[in-house]
Amino acid sequence: MLKDLRIGLGITASHCTYEEVIPMIKQFTDLGAIVVPIITYSVLTAATRFGTGEEWIEKIEAASGSKVISKIVEAEPFGPTNPLDCMVIAPMTGNSISKLANAQTDSPVLMAAKATLRNGKPVVLGISTNDALGLNGMNIMKLLSTKNIYFIPFGQDNPHTKPNSLIADFTRIVPTVEHAIQKKQLQPLLIIHSL
Repeated sequence: MLKDLRIGLGITASHCTYEEVIPMIKQFTDLGAIVVPIITYSVLTAATRFGTGEEWIEKIEAASGSKVISKIVEAEPFGPTNPLDCMVIAPMTGNSISKLANAQTDSPVLMAAKATLRNGKPVVLGISTNDALGLNGMNIMKLLSTKNIYFIPFGQDNPHTKPNSLIADFTRIVPTVEHAIQKKQLQPLLIIHSL
């Protein structure tokens, strides 16, 4: 179903989840999809205990077989000029959730998402935020009701010490995209992470 489709993969600054997301790129390429990796500036420049931007870019490019898009001007052509069949943002931080929900476009990832929505194509979100059940809750609800936006199933990852935190089950990224291409939301949307 995904063979020869162009899948944009947007990665935002939830550094602790990159180890889970990188293998998912290979799942797409193994199914014959063309993965176009797109990152936010913080992915490019941050050095954390999980690794440096340079290290992650090297891993992303090796997994996708494509050069990372890291500038807004590089992402803008994903509108009518060079469209994607689906845009995935995983992981998607609370900061990026807030910006997308309020029509702000200040990163290559959000520009690619906006261009994909403009083309009437699906955008799939894999949230990873400590504020999902806090102030960002209204932004998630806004996006849940937005046409052509779909979510990788998500749930509380640590309800006792981080009660407002939600994270997607990134192992469900491929079936979520397959459903989104058919204009369907993979169900169940709300899941229980093993605690």
